[in-house]
Amino acid sequence: MNRGVLQHDVGEQVELFLLIKTATKGIASNGKPFLTLILQDQSGDIEAKLWDAGEEEERSYAAETIIKVLGDIQNYRGRNQLRIRQIRPAVPSDKVKLEDFLASAPLGREEMSGKLTQYIFEMKNPNIQRITRHLLKKYQQDFLEFPAATKNHHEFVSGLAYHVVSMLDLAKAIAGLYPSLDKDLLYAGVILHDLGKVIELSGPISTTYTVEGNLLGHITIMVNEIGKVAEELDISGEEVMILQHLVLSHHGKAEWGSPKPPLIKEAEILHYIDNIDAKMNMLDRAMERVKPGEFSERIFALDNRSFYKPVFHK
Repeated sequence: MNRGVLQHDVGEQVELFLLIKTATKGIASNGKPFLTLILQDQSGDIEAKLWDAGEEEERSYAAETIIKVLGDIQNYRGRNQLRIRQIRPAVPSDKVKLEDFLASAPLGREEMSGKLTQYIFEMKNPNIQRITRHLLKKYQQDFLEFPAATKNHHEFVSGLAYHVVSMLDLAKAIAGLYPSLDKDLLYAGVILHDLGKVIELSGPISTTYTVEGNLLGHITIMVNEIGKVAEELDISGEEVMILQHLVLSHHGKAEWGSPKPPLIKEAEILHYIDNIDAKMNMLDRAMERVKPGEFSERIFALDNRSFYKPVFHK
């Protein structure tokens, strides 16, 4: 098995096929245009600069293009970068396909779908169960394929479903320790909190924000969806408002994009569960590439901290 781009050390020369995740135009200090490329394979992504990149290069090296690149891994300001020596777009005879470059969730879709069905089945409140089941069914295919974000955490194919399934297992464990928590609300909150991302984001490849994503965001999108489905199913209990509150408040604080702070017990716990799972995913993926006795790259979403891997961690 060939090593991925992130499994090479600083100073190594690499010759690899990679997928362009994003290509951003810039102007260098000498006035010449360049491209900042984020290149990815299943191991993750790395930044590279393509200098003196005119209009032809811009067309040849757009997002979602597979390229063959020869270069060196360098360290720039604490992060690994790829210095390009040679680059060309892939051709049919290379026999490479898009799926080869996409990181995917460690659980299969069938397995995740089965777990979701089981958690919904365990709900006792018929209104909460019906709303949750209806919304999940409406968006099921995209929900099982989409990432949970464009960067930071679970930004891989099926990342959204994997994030939710991991959170459900965490919710179950916590509810077992604190029986006063309403499991129906907790499970529904976990399933619905990020479901709006299937409309907020463009899809599993070269993920960007849609117009609705930029103008409304996944929280507003989902609050509207819960309201619409409740009307369709002729459900008008307090549960509808509580489900909307769980979605509205799951980011916890206004400065983290939360329209409302959590004001019911399950909303507070949902916020922590979401946070724990997102941060564990970031940490696990960052620490995978760290040798014992060394520090990770700075992790932007964790207050730009570098984490240390103890020597006795093998």
